[in-house]
Amino acid sequence: MIVPACGHNLHQSVTVQCLHGKCACVYVRPCGRAVTDLPKVGQLEPVNPNRDIRPSGQRRLRRLAAFVLPLALAACQIPGSALDDPSIKPSDTPVTVDTVKANEAMQRIGEAQNPKILKTYGGAYSDQKLERMVAGVVGRLSEVSGKSGTVYRIVILDSPSINAFALPGGYLYVTRGLLALANDSAELATVLSHEIGHVTASHGLLRQRLEQDEVISQKVADEILANDPDARAALIRGKLKLAQFSRNQELEADLIGITQAAEAGYDPFAAARFLRSMEAYTQFRSVSGANDPAMDFLASHPAGERRIELAQRHARNFSKPGERLTDRDRYLDGIDGLLYGDKPQEGFVRGREFLHPLLGIGFTVPQGFVIDNSKAAVTAAGPGDVAIRFDAVALDPKTPLETYVASGWVSGLDAASITPSTVNGQPAVIARATADGWQFDITVIRIGGQAYRLLTAAPLSSAALQPTAQSVRNSFRVLSASERASLKPLRVRVVTAKPGDTIATLAAQMVGTERKLDLFRVLNAMSPGATVSAGERVKIITDR
Repeated sequence: MIVPACGHNLHQSVTVQCLHGKCACVYVRPCGRAVTDLPKVGQLEPVNPNRDIRPSGQRRLRRLAAFVLPLALAACQIPGSALDDPSIKPSDTPVTVDTVKANEAMQRIGEAQNPKILKTYGGAYSDQKLERMVAGVVGRLSEVSGKSGTVYRIVILDSPSINAFALPGGYLYVTRGLLALANDSAELATVLSHEIGHVTASHGLLRQRLEQDEVISQKVADEILANDPDARAALIRGKLKLAQFSRNQELEADLIGITQAAEAGYDPFAAARFLRSMEAYTQFRSVSGANDPAMDFLASHPAGERRIELAQRHARNFSKPGERLTDRDRYLDGIDGLLYGDKPQEGFVRGREFLHPLLGIGFTVPQGFVIDNSKAAVTAAGPGDVAIRFDAVALDPKTPLETYVASGWVSGLDAASITPSTVNGQPAVIARATADGWQFDITVIRIGGQAYRLLTAAPLSSAALQPTAQSVRNSFRVLSASERASLKPLRVRVVTAKPGDTIATLAAQMVGTERKLDLFRVLNAMSPGATVSAGERVKIITDR
C-alpha cells in the first residue's frame, strides 16, 4: 500500500496518489475522510493578436461545423460495421499495473501526458462529495481486479465534453460532462472499467504504432505517389484498417469493462444503457446538414444499435436486467450541484445566445444554429453549410480598425470592401473576403483594448451569408450591469418528482437551452413514451 502525501491511510485495494503534491481523490473506506485541494481553474488567457484565423475553404468549414457533432466514449468513437469481427480477443501482451511498475519507460508515458491532458481539458474539477463517489466506484472495481495495492490516480476533468480515458501508470480520467450524462454508479463503473480495459489490453501502444505507420504512408502518398491511383487506394485501405482496428479495440474494452463491473456486483446492463444515452446526446447535439459522410464512416457512425446489442448480449452472461447493483441514489447524491456546460471564464451558452459575464458582451445566432463554446473560440454551425466563428484579441487602441483588418490575417480579403461602421454604438469595421469557393463576412468590433472578431462563412453560391452575418452583427451588445450580475453557471440539480408532476412540468424548470424537454429526456435516459412517478429522483439543469 502507498500512502499519499496527504497522510491518509486508504483502503488497501486502491491507493490514489496525489497529483502535483495535492490529493486529487481518495477511496474513503475505511478512514471515511477525504482531502481534496485541486488546482484552481486558470483565469482568462491573453490572446495572441497575430493569431491567424484565415478562412481556408471547405475543410476549415467542415471542421468548424463538426465541433458540435461527434461525442466520444473513452476517446474512441462509436464503432461501425466491423462489429462482428471474430478476431476480437484479449491482447497477447497485456499492459498490467505490475508491468507498468516494472517498466519505467511505460510509467513515464502517463507522467508525460498527464500535464497535457490537464491543460487540454481545463484542469481538475474540485468537489469532495463528487470525488468520494467516483473513488468509491473505482475502489469497488479494484477489489475484484486481483491487484491488491493497485495505484490509481483519479482525476475529474473540468470539461463539459463527454469523455473518459486511462493511461499507463494508473492515470484514470473522467470529465464532468460524462458524469452529468450518466445516471447511476453502475454506468460509471462500466465506463471506467472499459477505460482500464484499454490499458490492460495494450490498445494505446498498439494504436500508436499503427498511427505512426499511417503518418509515414500519408507522407509518401502526398510527396511521391500523388498521381498513382493504386497507391491512393492502398492508402485508403490503410485508413480503413486503422478505423476497424479502433472499432475492434472498443469492443474488446466493452467486454473487459462489462465483465469487471459485473464481477464487482454492478449491473452489467449499465454499459448498454450508457451507450444509448451517448447516442441520444449525440443526436441532441447534431446539426442538420453538417455531417461529412466520409468523416462519419471513419468515426464509426451509425453503428450504435449494434454495439448496444452486443453489450446487452454479453451482460446476459452474468445476470438478468435489474438483478445487480445500480447504486443510483448514491450516484445522484454525488453529482447534485455538478457544474454543467461552460465555466464563467469562458462565457455561457444560453440557447442561441452567447453571453460572457467577465467580458461583458453577448450576441445571438439565428434560428437553426447550434453554438459550441471552446477555450479558443465560439463557433456555430447551421443550415446550408453556413458557419460562424467569434473570438477576441488584444489591440492597441491607437491602431485603426481598418489598418488591423488589412494587416494580413485574412486571406482573400477584398481591400475595397473594408468599411468603417458602428455596432450598437461601438466602433467597428466590416469587410468581405473570398477563398476556395467560399465567401466570408468579417466584422471587427472595438471595445477598449479588445477587438472582437465575427467571421461568417458560406459557399459562394449561398444567399445566406449577408442575412446571417447582419443578424449576428446587429445582435452583438454590451451587457448591462444587471445582466452580468444575473448570469450564473449552470448546474445539475437532483429533484424529487411530486404528485402531479410530469416530464413536461419538470423539464420546464430547466434553463440554458431552448430544447428543455429534449435535454431532460436525454439526461434522464427517458424514451418519448416514458413517465415519471411521485418520489422519483431526476436531473434538471438550472442556474440555482
